[in-house]
Amino acid sequence: ALYSINLRIMGKSNIPLMQSSTLFKDFAQLINMTPNWITIIIGLICSGLVVLGIYWFLGTEFGSCLRATGNNENMVRASGVNTDTTKLFGLMLSNGLVAMSGALVTQQQSVADVKMGTGAIVIGLASIVIGEVVFGKKAGFKLRLVSIVVGSIIYRIIVAIVLQMGLNTDDLKLLTALIVAIALTVPVILDRRKRVSMYKKLTGKELNNNA
Repeated sequence: ALYSINLRIMGKSNIPLMQSSTLFKDFAQLINMTPNWITIIIGLICSGLVVLGIYWFLGTEFGSCLRATGNNENMVRASGVNTDTTKLFGLMLSNGLVAMSGALVTQQQSVADVKMGTGAIVIGLASIVIGEVVFGKKAGFKLRLVSIVVGSIIYRIIVAIVLQMGLNTDDLKLLTALIVAIALTVPVILDRRKRVSMYKKLTGKELNNNA
């Protein structure tokens, strides 16, 4: 549905912004740096502001209700909180962040294409999973927010390295799926090895005690 709505708003599937003023072009006029460094700086600033903003908001009373709704909806509803409101606000917040991200990508690439957001959900999932692998699932809330940003950076680095090795761009979706699969598998394997190691230690102690 949104695909058709975006197409109606844009009027056509592709809109060039080469002659338009963008955040990246204005920033380049203030600081004499290469476009790559400008992209990195603006990306880090925006990511930092988003992480700090979300960390502050989810620490408020309403933000805590929003987090609790995701953890245990029935318990929150029993506490007198309108879970429909928290769900609606969560969708509004997430889609607002998606829109901001799309606006930044459009300005950075100087082109708006109706298909440019395809597959973003899988990329987001890959970023979250990779971040959990690096920082661990037991990391605090602050580290979890940071881990998503770090995970997205690692994901892009992996994609860039593989593309430089000569991968066909048509196989990029397959690569994304493989990265997600590997990232999901690694924690399971590590957890299983940890359990086996603990079991062997306990078994060894029991044998020594019996001896």
